[in-house]
Amino acid sequence: MTEDAILEMRSITKEFPGVKALSDVNLTVRRGEVHAICGENGAGKSTLMNVLSGVFPHGSYTGDIVFEGDVCRFGGIADSERAGIVIIHQELALSPFLSIAENIFIGNERATGGWISWSKTETQAREYLTRVGLHDDPAVKVGELGVGKQQLVEIAKALSKDVTLLILDEPTAALNDDDSERLLDLMLELKAQGVTSILISHKLNEIKKVADTVTIIRDGQTIETLDAASPDVNEGRIIKGMVGRDITHRFPEHTPQIGGELLRIEDWTVHHPSDRSRIVVDKANVIVHSGEIVGIAGLMGAGRTELAMSVFGASWGADISGTVYKDGEPIDVHSVPAAIKAGLAYATEDRKKYGLNLIEDIARNISGAALGKLARAGWVDRNREHVIAEKYRRDMNIKAPSVSALTGKLSGGNQQKVVLSKWMFSDPDVLILDEPTRGIDVGAKFEIYTIINRLADQGKGVIVISSELPELLGLCDRIYTLSEGVITADIPRAEASPERLMQYMTKMREEDHV
Repeated sequence: MTEDAILEMRSITKEFPGVKALSDVNLTVRRGEVHAICGENGAGKSTLMNVLSGVFPHGSYTGDIVFEGDVCRFGGIADSERAGIVIIHQELALSPFLSIAENIFIGNERATGGWISWSKTETQAREYLTRVGLHDDPAVKVGELGVGKQQLVEIAKALSKDVTLLILDEPTAALNDDDSERLLDLMLELKAQGVTSILISHKLNEIKKVADTVTIIRDGQTIETLDAASPDVNEGRIIKGMVGRDITHRFPEHTPQIGGELLRIEDWTVHHPSDRSRIVVDKANVIVHSGEIVGIAGLMGAGRTELAMSVFGASWGADISGTVYKDGEPIDVHSVPAAIKAGLAYATEDRKKYGLNLIEDIARNISGAALGKLARAGWVDRNREHVIAEKYRRDMNIKAPSVSALTGKLSGGNQQKVVLSKWMFSDPDVLILDEPTRGIDVGAKFEIYTIINRLADQGKGVIVISSELPELLGLCDRIYTLSEGVITADIPRAEASPERLMQYMTKMREEDHV
């Protein structure tokens, strides 16, 4: 083991039935560094970290893990945590029915004399929440938080353990720019305190900010390890290593063909379902034209997802008021079936929880939003379902052996293509895409952007909600900014910049200035 290394993974090979996920992978992490691991979805990054953390126990793979000079044979995640290795998975491992404080210390309870000390639990929970920049009451149920705040709870939970090596798998995937920045700053603070970190991220700007070393994995193999401080290590070099080719433009070329007004949301107001005195969306007005891609930018808690879900069949919120027009006529969106019938579609930010049935195959997921189109005398025509799903698999380039493959086994990018296929099959006029590239690598992002452009070219209206300002600037024809539930600006693409968007995203309500 090299002198300054805290971790070496030597010749790690991991196979699943019919698939070699990792093939002779080697990884060396120096003590006190932030070590980034890059690769496309399905490259083997998370599998490698699951081997390291004991999710895949010793005996299920070949090769050696050497941590702090000792060969480790972890039988489970509890063994790796006792050794000082803590992993934060991309998919959250929280109980929605427990409080923030209970989630932080679950399995690591703060007890006195064999009894849980709730005062100590709450006090220490507040301390960890402050470190990650989350100021919610520790007594609040996790299920009442958005996915971004839940990720911060996960990080606080990891910090509450005696961690020596912290593994973060796409930790900022659900966070906006400000919260991502705070998290990256926190990683640098932990580094100064002697905590070594492994960061899995598709956001190359984040990697350049915090990483000391970058290891690239492609198709289950180690491609190269780079010194992030080297002048010849840039985004282009990393992307080429990840995808095996140059991507000269991050966004596909697109010339919009914008037509007449397609959708108008007028005076839309939404109250919080648990606290009806709280206005979450306040008299919002949004217009979408045919063939137009419209972005919605806002910080966490601004009301972006709440606006989208309330418009899509009142699937979130209470005391909703306002009117939705399509082609100049009011439409009924009081329920999800009514919204779908009216020509709307909503692809959720949490595709695994709300967008897909992971234990069903691709065909069933694609047909799920429009089974009526496949029904004959009350029965679904499974042969026709298979044929249509197979067409989408080819057209959308979904990487799977057949449409009989389980959706839960697909990479994030391919799962997102299944979500889009499902809503395209319902043949909507307006698609609302909430964080459509969350947790997806740069190669798959390009494919998703191409699909979005294709939908606009078909005359559909597309609304894109994204926490990544470069994504909105590179993809959208116009961008609305949302702050504290209020639409603060409507900016054409030619006039938009990160600074201008942030100016309006942080604009307070007029009464707050009084």
